[in-house]
Amino acid sequence: MARLIAARRTAVVPRGGAFARLRIEDLAAPVLQACLADAGVDPAQVDEVILSNALGAGGNPARRTALAAGLPETVAGLTTDRQCAGGLDAILLAKALVDSGAAEVVLAGGVESYSRRPLRLATDPDGGLPQPYDQAPFTPWPDRDPDMAEAAEALARRLHIPRDRQEAWAAQSHAKALAADLSAEIVPLNGVTRDTFPRDLGPRLLAKAPVLTGSITTATAAVAADAAAVCLVVSDRVAKGRGLALLAGATLGCRPEEPGLAPVAAIRRIWGGEPLSQAEVMEAYAVQALAVIDGAGLDPQIVNPSGGGLARGHPIGASGAILGVRLFHGLKQGRGLAAIAAAGGIGTALLVEASGA
Repeated sequence: MARLIAARRTAVVPRGGAFARLRIEDLAAPVLQACLADAGVDPAQVDEVILSNALGAGGNPARRTALAAGLPETVAGLTTDRQCAGGLDAILLAKALVDSGAAEVVLAGGVESYSRRPLRLATDPDGGLPQPYDQAPFTPWPDRDPDMAEAAEALARRLHIPRDRQEAWAAQSHAKALAADLSAEIVPLNGVTRDTFPRDLGPRLLAKAPVLTGSITTATAAVAADAAAVCLVVSDRVAKGRGLALLAGATLGCRPEEPGLAPVAAIRRIWGGEPLSQAEVMEAYAVQALAVIDGAGLDPQIVNPSGGGLARGHPIGASGAILGVRLFHGLKQGRGLAAIAAAGGIGTALLVEASGA
């Protein structure tokens, strides 16, 4: 069975901040190196690097990062794009490689520079001027491809999750993040040693937050950010009993109009309701996290104990991998769960168990 024996990340910094000038490989290479150093694994043992990236311009960032980190040139690197779910899916891909015997040491995670995302232009087949666009389509049907904030508001209305409940969850996320010491998981970079966005999100700030649509405000939606996160997934032979056992994972699709609910089916696929010690659920929107907690029957008291995406920010390709990092550093006994939703109606979940549990 594949095991996770090291996990690190950069701080999460809102776009335009301290990481704004860093290339993707500048963000991710130090994190790869830190994982190997923590585990005492020689870079020559690495079979593959799998990194999720949602906003970049291609060029295989996983390969660039592997080279920048000083890994052997034989490490080809694989870059994936499943939007928000991609970082957690990279860990599932690493698990599949190790469980199948195709690899023994895989570095898996995600990296995103919202600050340096390329400008996008759609060419005109009739020879007209290229037209700028901000977001690629997530379905073939425009009427089933909603804006993410509008999808969140539709979810809030259907599930009767009011603004005050969303705001209470957001305030709690920030409070937990402010109280947490996450220095053990963060690789210092550009002088940044902690997540920079958490704040005292009191009633006055919540009331002043601009409305995005309906009950969704800027306080209950995660801010765009830059970060990298990586997990070291290895075979039992390499692990020697260390780390978290990767018990099961699943990625499933649902109705494209309701991406926020997609993780519920993935969670049900791998989790039978047995006790959990910790759950990490991505908070792209407060209502999305609450919908997953309610729908899957999770205990809110064990969800995001050190704060979530609302307090950190949302570096899309890296966000799922950050959940894995949080489980590695937070889960001391028993079982843990990570879950994330992605545009297009996709949900990914991972179930892990601490050594000796």
